[in-house]
Amino acid sequence: MSSIKRALTEIETSEYIGMSRSFLRQSRMEVNQDSQTPAPPHIKIGRSVRYLKEDLDNWLDSFFKQSHLQQEGGAS
Repeated sequence: MSSIKRALTEIETSEYIGMSRSFLRQSRMEVNQDSQTPAPPHIKIGRSVRYLKEDLDNWLDSFFKQSHLQQEGGAS
């Protein structure tokens, strides 16, 4: 019986999205900075930080959609 993990650790998340662990840590601390890439949604369970796979997929998709909208509208 194989089980699919729903909540990923910081290490698993960095591998999944292809970003460093330091990016994840720094982006969590720099909330509301317009010039920074927003942090992926995360949850805290006690002192542990976890990332839900479905949230990560939606977060990644948002960049794909933004990229396409910018290409369609052209650069100003």
